[in-house]
Amino acid sequence: MSKINLLPWREELRKEKTQEFGVLMVGFALFAALIVGIAHLYHVSLIDYHNMRNAYLDEQIKQLDKKIEEIQRLEREKERLIARMRAIEQLQRNRPLIVRFFDELIDKLPEGVSVLSINQEGENITINGEAQSNARVSSFMRNLEGDPADGKQKWLKDPKLDIIQGKTESGQRISAFTLRFTQVVPKAEDEDEGA
Repeated sequence: MSKINLLPWREELRKEKTQEFGVLMVGFALFAALIVGIAHLYHVSLIDYHNMRNAYLDEQIKQLDKKIEEIQRLEREKERLIARMRAIEQLQRNRPLIVRFFDELIDKLPEGVSVLSINQEGENITINGEAQSNARVSSFMRNLEGDPADGKQKWLKDPKLDIIQGKTESGQRISAFTLRFTQVVPKAEDEDEGA
């Protein structure tokens, strides 16, 4: 029995096992590659899905930005129209004021006083005029300060004399003056009740 050689059998078994191991390794490598490929495709599809969602959100954001710009434009237009309406309302309210101002001025203007120019800036009014004497200018100021005799509301107040100068014209002594006062716009009775 000593002549039996087991080496070729062992060698064949080793070759078979090596082949099996190679086949198993190739099979495992293919299976691992398949798993990695599937995972890669899954992640690529997730990335594509999120990119598609991001693109959709970007498009929606652009549309909302356009709507916001339109809303802001409409707000500016609304503010402009409201400002115009307020200006028109202010003009409508102030329309009778000039007539009332001249009516009050004529009522307060004493005889012997003439008005040369009137300048108004807001509620402040400046009058340049001439009077026959300083006493007539004082009378004019007292008339502006005084309470209305007929119970009407006061429209002119706070007279302040800036300057008074005596000069001679055509042989007569004349006092040139500059007078400042404030125009008051009394509230209507219905506005007072509403407030």
